[in-house]
Amino acid sequence: MAFSIFNLLGGLFSNDIAIDLGTANTLVYVKGKGILVREPSVVAIRKSDRKVQAIGYDARQMVGKTHSDIHTIRPMRDGVIDDDDIAEEMIRAFIKKVSRNRLTRPRVIICVPSGVTKAEKRIINDSAEHAGAREVYLIAEPMAAALGVGLPVDQPIGSMVIDIGGGTTEIAVISLSGIVTDTSVRTGGDEMDEVIVQYMRRNYNLLIGERTAEEIKCRIGSATPLKEELKMVAKGRDLIAGIPKAVEISSVEIREALAEPVSAIVDAVKLSLEKTPPELAADIRDRGIIVTGGGALLKGLAVRLREETSLPVNLAEDPLTCVVRGTGIVLDDMERFGKVLMRK
Repeated sequence: MAFSIFNLLGGLFSNDIAIDLGTANTLVYVKGKGILVREPSVVAIRKSDRKVQAIGYDARQMVGKTHSDIHTIRPMRDGVIDDDDIAEEMIRAFIKKVSRNRLTRPRVIICVPSGVTKAEKRIINDSAEHAGAREVYLIAEPMAAALGVGLPVDQPIGSMVIDIGGGTTEIAVISLSGIVTDTSVRTGGDEMDEVIVQYMRRNYNLLIGERTAEEIKCRIGSATPLKEELKMVAKGRDLIAGIPKAVEISSVEIREALAEPVSAIVDAVKLSLEKTPPELAADIRDRGIIVTGGGALLKGLAVRLREETSLPVNLAEDPLTCVVRGTGIVLDDMERFGKVLMRK
């Protein structure tokens, strides 16, 4: 009885939380307050005792600039937890940042890839509970994204969502509060950054860091030819001379570098469409496809998908927050949307 009373009081005096625990960024939505945290999923630790030195933006500033005793870690890989202890510390820090009452434990909904395994679910659930969550629920990222853009997920209507995150691309056809078909590929923004690093190494003998690669992708990366091709200067270390070096690169070159991950995403979308039942495929033909996630911001990606599928493809408004906003909708109305949550 005492335990149930404690849970009841915890529900009355704590803010429930929705977390988009992403490979690249973590967003936290608090019931009644909206999105209060948008920070990189990065933790800086001291190697000697694994003590956390910084989390989020502070840790992101240290990437590639630390001395031998400080190590920056991204505890998420391919959309799931890769380092349990560090992920737990990160989740605890973000929960602490938004909790109004430190004496009670919040109820938490966490977004996960639709292809998450039972073992990965258990790790996420345990990490959140150890970090201070009273109850933990999981929701598939494409379902949360669909809710976040206002699609009628609980209606007998086919809706298709493509959520391109840092570690994975999630493609799902949704109807009647469930995922009818889903395709999850471990290709996203991180792989795009990595192929840019390799391109610069291979073609210019220039070693660049992940932050520089991400900047190149965001500034001049594209999936289709641009009306006006862009250029920028990339700085790094000359692999032959071993000294700092700067080279000018163009959007044409970076598009060539990004060809493989972009093609992987296009192929996954086509595969998902092939698996879609005909009645739902007709709905998608009429209603189109919505693209969300940070990777959706790659220039020309929606256009490339439109050309490859011959279907209407639209970029969601504020694609970076669609998943956490959709999770927040579930949090605000569990009675109506509770059935979209995943079974553990």
